[in-house]
Amino acid sequence: MKLILDRAKDQSKLCPVRDVINRISDKWSLLSILALGTHGTLRFNALKKEIGDVSQRMLTVTLRNLEEDGFVSRKIYAEVPPRVEYQLTEMGQGLMQQALQLADWANNQLPEIISSRKKFIKN
Repeated sequence: MKLILDRAKDQSKLCPVRDVINRISDKWSLLSILALGTHGTLRFNALKKEIGDVSQRMLTVTLRNLEEDGFVSRKIYAEVPPRVEYQLTEMGQGLMQQALQLADWANNQLPEIISSRKKFIKN
């Protein structure tokens, strides 16, 4: 743990924790990872529908970033109209497993978190 904090203080070195969390911490990245992990291969519009209120532009940017980092692969089929499918890579599957652990933890802790928030508001 100390090594992680030491690296984070030294801005001349790339901190892997900051770098990765910065890239995946927005809600669209995690929702995209979870949707693809749950449903497997999805076309763009199916993924957009699964996520919900994400704009086309934001989903495009999100998928481009996830693909650039190696979490998502994109396959283009030479058809008319062109068909593009997205799926998690092996690394993306690993990230999804970590995200599921965090989601499980959050679900289990939710009553305590809500209770704590209520105490904070009363004070």
